[in-house]
Amino acid sequence: MLEINSGDTAWVLTSAALVLIMTPGLALFYGGMVRAKGALNMIMMSFISMGTIGVLWALFGYSLAFGNSLGFAVPSGGFGRTDYVGLVGNPLDFAGLSQVMSPEASVGTIPALAFVAFQACFAIITTAVVSGAIADRASFGGWTLFTIVWGTLVYFPVSGWVFSFDNFTGAGFHGGWIANWLGVIDLAGGTAIEINAGMSALALALVLGPRLGFGSKPMRPHNMTLVMLGAGLLWFGWLGFNAGSAVAANTTASLAFMNTMLAAAAAMLGWLVVEKLRDGHPTSLGAASGIVAGLVGATPSAAAVSPMGAIIIGILAGVGCAFAVGLKYKYGYDDSLDVVGVHFVGGVIGTLAIGFLADPSAVGAFGASGLFYGGGFDQLTRQAIGALAVGVYAFVVSYLIALAIKKTIGWRVSAADELAGMDLSEHSEVGYDLSPVYYTNKVQRTLVLTKDDLPEPKIGATR
Repeated sequence: MLEINSGDTAWVLTSAALVLIMTPGLALFYGGMVRAKGALNMIMMSFISMGTIGVLWALFGYSLAFGNSLGFAVPSGGFGRTDYVGLVGNPLDFAGLSQVMSPEASVGTIPALAFVAFQACFAIITTAVVSGAIADRASFGGWTLFTIVWGTLVYFPVSGWVFSFDNFTGAGFHGGWIANWLGVIDLAGGTAIEINAGMSALALALVLGPRLGFGSKPMRPHNMTLVMLGAGLLWFGWLGFNAGSAVAANTTASLAFMNTMLAAAAAMLGWLVVEKLRDGHPTSLGAASGIVAGLVGATPSAAAVSPMGAIIIGILAGVGCAFAVGLKYKYGYDDSLDVVGVHFVGGVIGTLAIGFLADPSAVGAFGASGLFYGGGFDQLTRQAIGALAVGVYAFVVSYLIALAIKKTIGWRVSAADELAGMDLSEHSEVGYDLSPVYYTNKVQRTLVLTKDDLPEPKIGATR
């Protein structure tokens, strides 16, 4: 057992806080992109993920992901056991308390609970990302149920496949098959988070069907200020997302931090160039979307490539995603806020790019060489298999979950409620109170709008 390092612990806890702020950032990003009558509902779809997934992670999510693998179907991988249920250890092992909560319990050089908290924030933001595909038409109850079932059957096991390394969270523990047996390089979840969320989002979009008026009526973002603020918070938090995945304050974290910043910057420029050449003008929505695309591309690759490699990946992600977001109109699926076009496509680009650009001198490449560094197709093949496996699993299981919810409690709100707006129909609230407000000074009085607001008349007076 390694000695707990205070510097590493401080960095991982700080990174956990950075990742947690990404979910409110995503809520603002998504909330600004929908129409005004659905802004509050969109924000709530992110926030409810903090509630459901946060609790489930402590109850059994961490145990499923990082417990000793049962090894279903493939070598060294599958669903975890009950080693960490309730964060107090295996209920059949009365000494299990020491596995997570004792002062000696550690993961690497940090306390075990610091790692649990960091990974909890990953689970929350990944779930929230999926919601962007079904904006303006999914019932809040249906979405809430989906977060519970999807977290259990999709995110928890898949995160274990990718993030759980043998012996990392417990001596003699077998981890996930993608990380250990297949040998995919994925620092922070190009497969487990981006491809996973993107394909799950596609499944939901297909089951729910398009919004009323999709493709025929304008559905422009109602508040680009919120979108830009949300993108900035995502960029800020993503530095902890990727660099914190080093699980230490070290060279890996430093390289990941730098490459994450560079990829986002390059992707923003790439997206804006596409808009200028294709549409004649760069947009703020394009800048915000480009930033997110670059961050997605950097997620798996940030510690495995050089800074110049990160710029290349950023450009590829920015340009590729800028074209990919238009595919929904060509193929007729209503991915409302471009989860498929940005997160799935960007995740595939970042994951596969490692097979070309993995630099053996980069600490996060673990000595692997990409095709451009003379490594042949070996690593590229591994990356492709990992991406394909996660994508297929996520799509199939998410589709079945969405279909089951549709057949039971239902997904879609009524046409009348959709037209009226999701805020009122689902929450009996509105994101903006747009009733007229009249301000006064010492001379003027407030203008009264209704008779109920008038003062009581004096005796003998009339209204």
